[in-house]
Amino acid sequence: MNKKTHWETVYQTKSDQQVSWYREHLDNSLQMILNTKVVKNAAIIDVGGGSSTLADDLLDHGFADVSVLDISAKALEKSKARLGKRASQIEWIEADITEVSLPENHYDVWHDRAVFHFLTAAEDRRKYVEFVVRSLKPGGHIIVASFGENGPNKCSGLEVVRYSPETMHGEFGIGFKLVKSLNETHETPFGTTQEFVYCYCRKFTD
Repeated sequence: MNKKTHWETVYQTKSDQQVSWYREHLDNSLQMILNTKVVKNAAIIDVGGGSSTLADDLLDHGFADVSVLDISAKALEKSKARLGKRASQIEWIEADITEVSLPENHYDVWHDRAVFHFLTAAEDRRKYVEFVVRSLKPGGHIIVASFGENGPNKCSGLEVVRYSPETMHGEFGIGFKLVKSLNETHETPFGTTQEFVYCYCRKFTD
């Protein structure tokens, strides 16, 4: 089963509350984005945003240029249905982040909760980082949340890579400054817990 088929099946057969990564609101993600102090017309992309409510919360806070990228059309459909008329305020991108074409030097903020840790192949991680370098403005902000060193070895039946703030920063290299990190104990809908690590970096301006 290829990646797209896998994720379409997940979102077609499970409700939001039946997937382990579900949170009613991505509070840490939202706060870290707000802490960047970017202006309300800043270009923000949520990679792997799927059916999460981060886009809703960004609109609620007055952000006017929000994009949501996900490999699953079904996940994006769920978000569009939830947002109703407000869905037209979002740019929806159905694509694999290792193959997508994104505008150059465009985004002020790149957010990813729980996509990067699925990239177990070094080549896929290299492509991902190349897209970030190309698409993020100089001085832009990137926030990536992945399973921490004590997190699960698998998610949704797939192998994952676990990170510390240092190893996550190491994937992105000397073009980025690690500004802040935090650990989150995520409570799944099933009553278990998972360790996430959030890394906030800035792209150097030269």
